[in-house]
Amino acid sequence: MKIKFTKMHGCGNDYVYINGFEERIDAKLKPDFVRKVSDRHFGIGSDGVIFINPSSIADFEMEMWNADGTRAEMCGNGIRCVAKYVYDNKLTTKEEMTIESMGKIKYITVFSENGKAQKVTVDMGEPILIASQIPVVAENTKVINDKIMVDNDEYRMTCVSMGNPHAVVFLDPDTLKIEEIGPKFENHARFPNRTNTEFVKILDKQNVKMRVWERGTGETLACGTGCCATVVACILNGLTDSIVNVHVIGGEIVVQWSAVDNHVYMTGPATMVFEGEIDY
Repeated sequence: MKIKFTKMHGCGNDYVYINGFEERIDAKLKPDFVRKVSDRHFGIGSDGVIFINPSSIADFEMEMWNADGTRAEMCGNGIRCVAKYVYDNKLTTKEEMTIESMGKIKYITVFSENGKAQKVTVDMGEPILIASQIPVVAENTKVINDKIMVDNDEYRMTCVSMGNPHAVVFLDPDTLKIEEIGPKFENHARFPNRTNTEFVKILDKQNVKMRVWERGTGETLACGTGCCATVVACILNGLTDSIVNVHVIGGEIVVQWSAVDNHVYMTGPATMVFEGEIDY
């Protein structure tokens, strides 16, 4: 069968998007479909696949899959691209909309020029800091600057869930062999559902540099929820102000942790790369 798709990215964090209003793929086939489509040598190439579906509780649903064929709860860069897709393709005329992801609703604001979405702000909601809810195995209720042993080396991590689990580690990412250390964090026994890991360098009170290892995918050029978790961790450790520019390999994402409503707001670009049709 032939499936139409759109390739999009947010700061280089790229996914293949499928319009679930028009395309139908059997649920049993989706893990295999995702793995084949995501393959950068034999498929389209992406960090995963996102299906844009109808929703009974929001304007749209984002059904997100990692490149290894596993489901994921949330993707900040992905949800911005979903908003751009539905806005640019006239599935909605709203510049303020709701998008469901794994049963949770996110509130979106689109900033457009000439009828096309250029930047998108996502209200990511309140960060989850309770260890059992992230989840991460810990002695204390919260994991802030907590010790973790990886390959007999001691690291310090702060754990946050932004709908999916994150471990934020403060060290210089430039010299990091992320392909070696990333999987060891991801599959560490302290993370029952595996984890995304952000390696962060503080530049100043308003700027940080970050590399990310995403569970089920590997290193990506950006991670929206990872940027949000990074800023929350920075603030919890007294390292930055409440509005921070997160510099990732693929660009820059602005994150604010609001003291007014305790919500995290993420703003960044969404870019369409190309459209096509794949024979599956």
